[in-house]
Amino acid sequence: MTVTHPPSLSKSTFLMGRQCSKLLWFRYNARDQIPAPDEAQQAVFDQGHEVGNLAKQLFPGGIEIDAAPGDFDGAIRRTTEALLPRRPLYEATFAHGGGYVRADILVPVAGGAWDLVEVKSTTRLQEEVHLPDIAFQAFALTGAGIPLRKCFLAHINGEFVRRGPIDPRKFFTLEDVTQPVSIWSRDIEDQIDAMQRVIGARSHPDIPIGPHCGNPYPCPLHDHCWSFLPEASVFTLYRGGAKGFTLLKQGIQKLADIPAAVSLTNTQAIQRAALLAGQPHIDRPALAAFLGQLEYPVSFLDFETIGPAIPLFDDASPYQPIPFQFSLHIRRRAAAPLEHRSFLAEGTADPRPEFMRQLKAALPATGSVVAYNAGFETGRLRECCELLPAFKPWLRQVTPRIVDLLLPFRGFRYYHPAQNGSNSMKAVLPALTGQGYEGLAIQEGGMASREFLRVTHGQVTAAERRRVRRDLEEYCGLDTLGMVQIVDQLKRLTA
Repeated sequence: MTVTHPPSLSKSTFLMGRQCSKLLWFRYNARDQIPAPDEAQQAVFDQGHEVGNLAKQLFPGGIEIDAAPGDFDGAIRRTTEALLPRRPLYEATFAHGGGYVRADILVPVAGGAWDLVEVKSTTRLQEEVHLPDIAFQAFALTGAGIPLRKCFLAHINGEFVRRGPIDPRKFFTLEDVTQPVSIWSRDIEDQIDAMQRVIGARSHPDIPIGPHCGNPYPCPLHDHCWSFLPEASVFTLYRGGAKGFTLLKQGIQKLADIPAAVSLTNTQAIQRAALLAGQPHIDRPALAAFLGQLEYPVSFLDFETIGPAIPLFDDASPYQPIPFQFSLHIRRRAAAPLEHRSFLAEGTADPRPEFMRQLKAALPATGSVVAYNAGFETGRLRECCELLPAFKPWLRQVTPRIVDLLLPFRGFRYYHPAQNGSNSMKAVLPALTGQGYEGLAIQEGGMASREFLRVTHGQVTAAERRRVRRDLEEYCGLDTLGMVQIVDQLKRLTA
């Protein structure tokens, strides 16, 4: 249905329009075709709300402007009434010139003026995203008669370390963005006018795919707009970057159709050749050399972590990955049966002390320790040792034994066309062994983190908690069992 009157733009739809006018048109004219946020996106939104609520404590004693969905006029009326007591306002609502905003925090200052505070759950100012957001709000507020003294961005202090109750004055950094916002504000009115014309058009603008599809945010229309591409498209080219768009502009969609004259890196050339041949590329001498460094007992290790914006535990920072689970498969000697050890934190206490204690007890004192993208595991172990220095001598003994199973795949010593340019374990395992994560209730690490937080720190039934914990054990266990299967298959290929 075509919009026949100039619509009001919220700051979120204004930012949509800046990213892609096609997305903006769909938002107003074909909203049912835009997928709802998935669980990962919703978790980001929920975390942003938690950070926003904490930021209100920077300016306590304020008035919350409640608003039912779609009740714009009521929210504006309540805001007008709440301005009179001259107290901080949360979610103050204004409309002007086709813009509609709910300001995170408005703070009364001298001379009858106000300071605008926008809250973000990032750890730094992102100019191309945050400044137009705040400028749009400043345009609407000043146009609605609100005298603004300054504009601030309240973002997370990346150096914050929790020790006791969180002090919002230490958790947040208030950054004065008044001057750059004033520059960005100059053409807000023209941008709104242009966006309203897009919304009012009979059909959406014909916008080709491009880097804007993922910048600054992944576009919800991505699958819709990219559906014309074949599975093995030029965008699956390993570390292809802008090269995919360059090839597409030349009329080349398929990876297999890239002309021989096009300059490719060694790994990209291997990827293309494997696809054309329809069989994997196998560098047997290199794989044999990699496998030759493994010493029994061989331990296969994987962690799962949580990293909320607001740290749950003392001696933790915003977004710091905190390990809460490990899986360990051990093969003591060739052809020996596998042994499995695991840990999954119980209760709401900091899991790191018990995690480290149990891992030290379970890990053999000799032999190789295999991890996939091992830098992640070693980084978490070092961080745990900073908190628990008694484990430092043990880690110094373990570190030289760690072998990164990612390396032969990142170096394309083995590459299967079914990997589609990815060397992640989720791509390598099914391509190499035929085994995968299909059928598991939890299929990736982000979901594992969200589910652990939900059933450990949220309100769920005991039965639900038990079910999710079983799912977590199964998922993490497959990560290490999958590494065993990968190594076994590489041995068969090099025998």
